[in-house]
Order: sequence, then C-alpha cells, then structure tokens
Amino acid sequence: MDSEQVILALAALAQSTRLEVFRLLVKHEPQGLPAGEIARALAVPQNTMSSHLAILTRAGLVSSARHSRSIVYRAELPRFQSVALFLLQDCCGGRPEICAPLIASLTPCCPQDSSTGMPPANIT
Repeated sequence: MDSEQVILALAALAQSTRLEVFRLLVKHEPQGLPAGEIARALAVPQNTMSSHLAILTRAGLVSSARHSRSIVYRAELPRFQSVALFLLQDCCGGRPEICAPLIASLTPCCPQDSSTGMPPANIT
C-alpha cells in the first residue's frame, strides 16, 4: 500500500458520518447492510448517504453487491488492515518494547476458540 492510498482512506474516514458508516458496517460483518438500512440507522437522507458510500467505496474501505433490489455494503476489513499496518510498519523505530502496549490494545475484541483461532460460532 502506498502513501496516496492511505491518505485517501484516512480522508474518507475523517468525516463523522463516514466514520459512523464504516463502524456500523464492521459490526454487521460478514453479511453487510443494504444502503437504505444504513441511511435509516444513522438518520441520514438516502441521497446524502449515497455520496458518503461512494467516497468510502473509492477509498476501498467498503464494497457493494446487488442482492435482488437492494445494494448491500460491506466493510473491506483487509483494506483497513493494510492502512493500519502501513501506519504501524515502522512502529517505534524498531523498538518493540515501546510498541507493546499499542499492539496489545489491537487484540481482537471477541474471545477466540483455542482449537480454531476464530471467534466461537455463537458470538454475534
């Protein structure tokens, strides 16, 4: 990932509605949400929401797929991971002890099944 792509992603998230949209979509992974539901959930007019979703899509942070008459949006978590890794790549000048608290705070929010390394199937 290059600097321009990271700047585009960060600029897309540097607006309150778009940040709320991204966070909402992360909560609804992997199924995503239709555009109308996103607009209703955040009390944003659909035409305005359409503009916000277009900006997030251009930044590569969300993707869309048509399902019947709806367009369903999903967070692009691998892209977000790439942005975060770009920011942390040279973390603390190669001194991992300085970065340890930051890295510890990035651990998953959901407990993991020790046999699979994945969140338990009953976590929603």
